[in-house]
Amino acid sequence: MIDEKFPAGIILPLFFVLLYLIPLGMAPLRVPDETRYAEISREMAASGDAVVPRLLGKRYFEKPPAGYWINSACLLVFGENNFAARLGSALSTGLGALMVYALALAVRRERRTALSAALIHLSMLQVLGIGTYNVLDAMFCMWVTASMLCAYAAVRARSTRGRLCSFAVLGAVCGAAFLTKGFPGPALAALAALPVALKEKSLRTLLLYGPVAVLAAVAVALPWGIMIAGREPDFWNYFFWVEHIQRFAGEKAQHSEPFWFYLPWFAGGLLPWLGLTPQALREAWRERARRPELFFLLVWVLAPLLFFSAARGKLPTYILPCAAPAALLLALYAEGPRCGAGRDGPDALKINGLVNLGIGLAGLAAFPVLFFDLTPGPAVYTDSEKYKLWICLAAVAAWMLFSLVSLAGRRSCWRTAALCPLSIILAAAFCLPARITDQKEPQGLIRPHLEELRHCRHLFGGSVGLAAGLAFELKRNDVLLYNDEGELAYGLSYPDSRDGTVGAGAFPAWLAKAREEGDTALLIRDRDLPPDLGATPDALYRRGGLLLFIFKGNNRPG
Repeated sequence: MIDEKFPAGIILPLFFVLLYLIPLGMAPLRVPDETRYAEISREMAASGDAVVPRLLGKRYFEKPPAGYWINSACLLVFGENNFAARLGSALSTGLGALMVYALALAVRRERRTALSAALIHLSMLQVLGIGTYNVLDAMFCMWVTASMLCAYAAVRARSTRGRLCSFAVLGAVCGAAFLTKGFPGPALAALAALPVALKEKSLRTLLLYGPVAVLAAVAVALPWGIMIAGREPDFWNYFFWVEHIQRFAGEKAQHSEPFWFYLPWFAGGLLPWLGLTPQALREAWRERARRPELFFLLVWVLAPLLFFSAARGKLPTYILPCAAPAALLLALYAEGPRCGAGRDGPDALKINGLVNLGIGLAGLAAFPVLFFDLTPGPAVYTDSEKYKLWICLAAVAAWMLFSLVSLAGRRSCWRTAALCPLSIILAAAFCLPARITDQKEPQGLIRPHLEELRHCRHLFGGSVGLAAGLAFELKRNDVLLYNDEGELAYGLSYPDSRDGTVGAGAFPAWLAKAREEGDTALLIRDRDLPPDLGATPDALYRRGGLLLFIFKGNNRPG
């Protein structure tokens, strides 16, 4: 049971190890994101070029390099493996939780509240899912949380020196956020700071000290900006117009979704604290005038939510910065005097436990449906995979157990809900159906045939994610694309990279010539395979929907 009698110095590290570090190496890297970011970071570490991000040896200008710097450092220290590839996300999430802890102490000088805020943050499903996954959003969220902490310090500062230092650090953090994911970092800080400044009647202070933050942000980001402009003159044109303007408002923006897209993702991402949220938000809104820190946190929740909802292109990971201020609001309410039956209506802590228990019961109800194949269409789990359902059942049972403990009589028991996701995250690596893993986890097909693949002169991937998976496993960046360009279309447009892809129609003639040089391998999804390859493979390996073709060279025996 999680109790305030245990020091945060023991609880938080143990909690972090169980939920974040242990699962990192348990599952294969998944396409397209994990293999892509792992390979970009591996190539950066291998080449020593920290200025120009490259994927499969091609220019890759979708993101600035700071996230790759973190990942590359992890790969250099811990080796080129799945654990190291995901470690940057986990460490960033852990540092973000420490910032939540520090901000909670600043807002309310109670270690119990600070501990609750950090635990809530680390146990949110959205934070947990992204913090154990190799994407850049956890690192970006860390910088946004740091800017939130700096902004609060700037608001509270009373001396000129204190304000100068707070705004300077705020600007430096915004510069780091820019180097991780571009302009959204500084934009979110500005969007959140302006309403707070207006409410606190401190707009003059913001205008007076804001330039200090701008100068600090420029000082952090400018050196790399100058270097990339010198080496790649078209970078800023592509990065600004395509990756920001077109993705935000363009008619052909990737992942176009309606304005309300994030609402269900935001709600689901709050689990196992969803039942506590309505009353916590209502309390914060009601007390916003009397307690300015609540208004500050509400603005920080809404700024990312509204900013990314206004964008045409949307992905669930974009609203991760909402999690830290939401965790603080939940902890301040849960540890406050108004949380409980008879004080502020129904007991929100009990409601939260009942919501979690209801989710567990829904999981139990799904078990017979999946076990006896009562779903329409193909079976989710094949007969040989039914053992995975028992793992799922054990995870659901553990979720329900922690939910029941959180409903126990002692008020401090509510924190036990933080353990609900523990069994889910540990079981996730073993209980996903093969119809998903076989499409998303190419390492399962690559690793049994590594020796054969190492002898191949040419390697092809049927998508960027699959090609990156091959490159990461074989530690080489010369993997080609078969009949696909994907997110490498811009990099392939450069004259020195145009031979990085071969179309389906040109593949037979290309292969006939390539056989003179050695073996060729092609990793592709069966759904992407053309009706006729135009060549007969010497070996074919299958794992679910993934196919691996081997074409032997003319100088090797059949």
